[in-house]
Amino acid sequence: MPEVITSASNPLIKRVRLLADRRHRRREGAFVVRGSQPVWQAVEAGAEIEVLLVAPDLLREPAAAMVAEQEASGVRVARLSADLFARIADRDGPSGLAAIVRGRLALLADLAVGPRSVFVALHEVGNPGNLGTIIRTADAAGAAGVILVDACTDPFDPAAVKASMGAIFGVPVATASTTGLLTWCGEHGVALAVTSGKGSGTLWDTALPRPAAILLGSEGAGLPADLLAAGDIRLRIPMTGTAESLNLAVAAGVVLYEAWRQHRSEEWH
Repeated sequence: MPEVITSASNPLIKRVRLLADRRHRRREGAFVVRGSQPVWQAVEAGAEIEVLLVAPDLLREPAAAMVAEQEASGVRVARLSADLFARIADRDGPSGLAAIVRGRLALLADLAVGPRSVFVALHEVGNPGNLGTIIRTADAAGAAGVILVDACTDPFDPAAVKASMGAIFGVPVATASTTGLLTWCGEHGVALAVTSGKGSGTLWDTALPRPAAILLGSEGAGLPADLLAAGDIRLRIPMTGTAESLNLAVAAGVVLYEAWRQHRSEEWH
């Protein structure tokens, strides 16, 4: 009968907790995925699964069958007691499935640029929940990739992975400096569309060229003046009421879906 881990001092459980730290994730090139749907998406995307963490008393079908198939194919499966799994879970009523997944961020050179590609670029985004939601929206709207510019939060942060709902495995996520982004755009003929509340025309009145990178600023400060000046076009989301701005993830969703609407008769890639 397979061993069931019950102690929090077990080395594997200690590793799960260590991976909550960004520096450790970066050093190890690994992160934790929690929940049946995100883990399933990691498996379907062909992500490198280091180990599946399973609480047999909590796991239900069809996830249990998927775990059995993965174990039969050679993937390591560690079984935990329901109590111990609940202690490392990120919510009440856990599904009984998590995984340690190998993964590192891409480079700009790794991104494939097609004639109709649209990328979303984020400058110094600090909220991992926002980042994960934007990755999820980029996946849903058919974006070709997400570019993290300068000092951004970690897309492998547990909150970002959770908010992405598995989209982190379907959308290329690359890092770049401001200079690197501008150089890459110039070399690949990618139009840089900057977002600002001070644009002359609204999003609805502005035709988005292809390929393009839509650049949004941080949650509080927005885009700095040098990046606004570097944009080929400036996008402004029209607003009414008393709110001065939108949540960053909401703003990204509005712009991405407007870009899709403008070219809805075409394939994005």
